Amino acid sequence: MTALDETGTNAGPSARLLQLFEGRRLTPTQRRIAHSLVRHATEAPFLSSVEVAELAGVSQPSVTRFAVALGYDGYPALRKQLRELGVGEAAAPESHHEVVRNEHQQAVLAEIEHLRHLAELLADPAPIVRAARILAASRPLPVLGLRAASAQARGFAYFAAKVHPDIRLLDEGGSMLADRLEQAASAGATALLCFALPRYPRELMDALTVARDCGLTVLTVADSAFAPVAKLSDVLLPAAVGTGLVFDTACAPMMLGRVLLQSMCDEMPGAEARLEANEQSATARQLFLD
Repeated sequence: MTALDETGTNAGPSARLLQLFEGRRLTPTQRRIAHSLVRHATEAPFLSSVEVAELAGVSQPSVTRFAVALGYDGYPALRKQLRELGVGEAAAPESHHEVVRNEHQQAVLAEIEHLRHLAELLADPAPIVRAARILAASRPLPVLGLRAASAQARGFAYFAAKVHPDIRLLDEGGSMLADRLEQAASAGATALLCFALPRYPRELMDALTVARDCGLTVLTVADSAFAPVAKLSDVLLPAAVGTGLVFDTACAPMMLGRVLLQSMCDEMPGAEARLEANEQSATARQLFLD
C-alpha cells in the first residue's frame, strides 16, 4: 500500500479510502461496497447511493447501512467526508493495476503484521506450554470450531490425531453438539480446545456453557482477548484476523494452532512413536505420491 502521512496527502485516492475503512468490522456485503469505492476512488465523492449500489451489486439500503456502520448519519455524510479528504482530486486517474495492488497488498501486509505481533507474544513461551500441558493430558480431547472457525478446528484436529490418541472434532452445531460434549466429558475429557472467529455463532456460546458445566477446562484461540467467548474461557490465546478482504483471513489463528500443537507434541509421552507409526502406515498404504 502507498505510504500515508498523517493527513493522507501523500497517498493515492484508493489508499486514502483504504485508510478510512481500515480496522472496521464490516459484513461481507459492506466490504463489497468498500472495495467498490476503492476501485472507483476518484469517482466516489460524486456518486449517489444508487450508483454505488449498482457498482457493488447490492441494494441501495445496504449502502445506507454501510455508511451508518462507519459512524455517519447516512450516505450523504459519508460522501461529504470523501470530498473533504480530497479523494476525487487526484492529479491523474489511478490505473486498475494500482488500485488492485493497493487493496490486495494491504490485506497481505496486514496479515504479515498480525503474524509479527503473534511472534512478539510468543517470545514468552510459558502461556503456550501451560495450555499445551492441559490439552495433552485430556483423553479424549474435543476440538470445537463452528462456521468461520470450522476450518481452523478441522486443520488442527487432522494433525493432532497423528500424535494424540483420541481427538474428537466438533465442527457442526445443532442439538447434538451438547450431547457430544457431554459424551466426551463422560469418556474422561478434562479440557476443550475451541477456535472462535467472528462472526461468533450464538450456539458457540451455548456450547462453551455446556463445556464449563461438564467441568471441562476451556482453552480458546480467538481473534481478540476481548472476544465474547473470553468470559467462558479459562485460557484465551489471541491471534488477530485480517479484515481487508470481503471475507476474513485467519493466518495468525492457524499459526497459533500449529504452535500449540507443536508444544503438545513436546508434552505427550509417546507422541514421536505414534507419529512414526503413522508415517510407516501411510507409506505401506501408499497414501501419498511422494
